Amino acid sequence: MYEMDTVDLIQRLSVALAIGLLIGLERGWSAREEAEGERAAGLRTNGLAALLGGVWAAIVQPYGAVGVIALALAFVFVGALIGVYRFREIQHDETFGATTAVAVSLAFALGAFAVIGDMQAAAAAAVATAAILALKSFLHGVVKRVTWDELRSGLALLAMSFILLPVLPNDAIDPWGAIVPFQLWLMTVLIGAISFAGYVAVKIVGYRKGVAVAGLAGGLASSTAATAAMSRLARENPGQTNVLAAGAVFASAIMAPRLLAIVALLNPNLGLRLAAPLVAAGVVFALAGYVLLRRSGDDRPEESRDFTLGNPLDLIAVLKFGALLSAVMILSRIMTHFAGSAGAFALAAISGVVDVDAISLAMARLGAAEIGATAAAGAILLALLSNTIAKTAMGWIIGGAPMGLRLAAVSALAVLCAGAAIWLAPAL
Repeated sequence: MYEMDTVDLIQRLSVALAIGLLIGLERGWSAREEAEGERAAGLRTNGLAALLGGVWAAIVQPYGAVGVIALALAFVFVGALIGVYRFREIQHDETFGATTAVAVSLAFALGAFAVIGDMQAAAAAAVATAAILALKSFLHGVVKRVTWDELRSGLALLAMSFILLPVLPNDAIDPWGAIVPFQLWLMTVLIGAISFAGYVAVKIVGYRKGVAVAGLAGGLASSTAATAAMSRLARENPGQTNVLAAGAVFASAIMAPRLLAIVALLNPNLGLRLAAPLVAAGVVFALAGYVLLRRSGDDRPEESRDFTLGNPLDLIAVLKFGALLSAVMILSRIMTHFAGSAGAFALAAISGVVDVDAISLAMARLGAAEIGATAAAGAILLALLSNTIAKTAMGWIIGGAPMGLRLAAVSALAVLCAGAAIWLAPAL
């Protein structure tokens, strides 16, 4: 416990009162149609409850463990008192609900926390509380629309991300140093998250716009994973190849400025050398994605009737991608080992099959100083070329020939434009 001066105490009590008034404002607004005296707790009650929590916390604060017990007893008393009045209100209205009692109890607790804890955290929690209370209709509507498959898939993705991922080792476990469980599972989770995000986006904004949004968002995380997710959907929905190819192309379009930003942040000189080809490739991918999206037709139900969302998270497909990624990583490491000191270009060509970020970070931090900025820029571009070819092959293998042909045509045009930019840019 700490000692508070008068100014600090008044400030904290003011925050406690503001917390209660914020929660009470929402409670009062939601019950504004009810007659005076028929509401268990509104603006004044919540405001006073939070202020009471703050005052009581200030009183018992110097008494250590005994003070904590006294504060807990006060919390129980306030909760029981509001519970009694809420019970009478429920009997009068013949309804059910515990939100009001919980809101007042939370106002009291946050008021106390604002005085003896972190004011900013208490205020943030109060804002979150008011938002949750105000979003009652929206949240209830979401619950009604969520299917069992969606709920199960969401929980599975959360378990993959927040239960299994944190406990995996972030060190190599194989003799070649290729398999790092944390990084491998992170890529596997990414493709699952992109597939799930695409499913949600399609349901919210329509299949054309939703796939485009999912592609752009996926490119920020991993354009390779986004391409795999779009290709899988193209295999399942051959009538929507154009729009799904657009999603994969948009992922590559956003990858170019993302990569440029990463390199320029670490090594501005190297970023300047890469600016022209990366911008050229990004513009071509973006324009091609727009053309493919327009060719998919208007977003009308009769044109998307053969598009099926299916399972929002196909765990079998996700795990297959993880297995494929493991095999590629092992082969890449073995080839690099036997290549010896072939140099940054061999490493870039091999590692670019899986990911361009690793080689780009290495070149930006150390490579430019060791082999020169021109060679480092060339290694990054070679990795980008390797990655583009790998994504095209992945689209062809997973999504079929129609998907592969579209990706191949767009990728070839982007590579040609990037090559022209290199020839025209003296900085490189």
